Amino acid sequence: MSVKVRFAPSPTGKLHVGNVRTALVNWMFAKGQGGSFVLRIDDTDLARSTPEFEQGIEDDLTWLGMLWDERHNQSKRFDRYEEAADRLKASGRLYACYETSEELDRRRKVQLSRGLPPIYDRAALDLTDAQKAAYEAEGRRPHWRFKLEGKRVAWEDLARGHAEVDTASMSDPVLIREDGLFLYTLPSVVDDIDMAITHVIRGEDHVTNTGAQIEIFEALGGPVPAFAHMPLLVGADGAALSKRLGSLSISEMRDLGYEPIAITSHLGRIGTSDPLEVGTSVQALGDSFAFSKMGRSPARYDTADLDRLNAQALHAMDYAVAQPRLAGLDADLGEGFWNAVRPNLQKFADVVEMAAIVRGPITPVIEDPAFAAAALAVLPETVDDTLWPTWTNAVKEATGAKGKTLFMPLRLILTGQPHGPDMAAIAPMIGRERIVKRLQGETA
Repeated sequence: MSVKVRFAPSPTGKLHVGNVRTALVNWMFAKGQGGSFVLRIDDTDLARSTPEFEQGIEDDLTWLGMLWDERHNQSKRFDRYEEAADRLKASGRLYACYETSEELDRRRKVQLSRGLPPIYDRAALDLTDAQKAAYEAEGRRPHWRFKLEGKRVAWEDLARGHAEVDTASMSDPVLIREDGLFLYTLPSVVDDIDMAITHVIRGEDHVTNTGAQIEIFEALGGPVPAFAHMPLLVGADGAALSKRLGSLSISEMRDLGYEPIAITSHLGRIGTSDPLEVGTSVQALGDSFAFSKMGRSPARYDTADLDRLNAQALHAMDYAVAQPRLAGLDADLGEGFWNAVRPNLQKFADVVEMAAIVRGPITPVIEDPAFAAAALAVLPETVDDTLWPTWTNAVKEATGAKGKTLFMPLRLILTGQPHGPDMAAIAPMIGRERIVKRLQGETA
């Protein structure tokens, strides 16, 4: 059986860390198995869905390297959902309810006050045709509930192992609202059947829903897919993921300078037994993915790890890959320059500051004018790859400075910064003319 999974985001907002992790695990599992990844836009809520958010979802997945094999819009499949609803109504599994939200809330409060679980009492099943007509005459429109069988529903969860849900302890779920809007569950099951989805992979907060959904699959006569419910993300301190991190969108992360492979390596490997290192590609992440590596504890989302992986990705980036982006930032000073500065990059845009070190203007930091003058006096006439060791030895002889007291003043004069790229590599690129001017205290 060929693996086929789906990611079904709603185009009512931007993709963020949590739902991108769900998309990524689906994608990695499918691609690691040589299967298919379906992008299914859940736009049944026509009032809240927008083309802009839909395009944003596509742009984000493409930027992350998670291309899809099929793409569907649920808004174009309402006829299929109506057909399924009619079948469930005809079989007595989907029934009309006329209670208002206020009436339901009062019933729940009464049940709780009596120590009873707040489960829907199925009072609507006892309504006569005359009572229904009376409600309709009042202007009430029914919402529609799926009648659960009240049994233990079991499955072998790829992430959690053996799992069971007792649907007798659950309220019959509402599948269609009073205004006729299909809620998530019915379109999802219908699409999973029609699109031959083999595996449903999502967060463990959906475990309880799975019992009801398996009953709907069975009621519609469709094959029941395999399920995997992943542990949820938590913050670095083990507490629930903060709203700031949890709502950080992928487009915002892109604007902050994070590399796509750093994001996918981070989200794809946290909570697993794999080392938290940057992958060579998103396909390589898929090739190494297995649910057996996934722990049962919540996965810790720590931006310090993401920052480390981002730097790691830049440090390993070849010049051929970096060159178009360097050119776009007007910072393409050649392969030698890139190789010299990439070990110091945290974000790609840092290269602009590195380029300024080479071509200026840089305002030198001179703490000891006498030292600068002595260094200028012994500056070699020829600037080549031997400049730095030759020159620093000469300055050492002339001033007696050594170690940090030798190298730090020269770095501050030439770069204006106490840290940065390897001076042996970068100094020859600065050129003798600029070095002279900076040693003289000029901005150059």
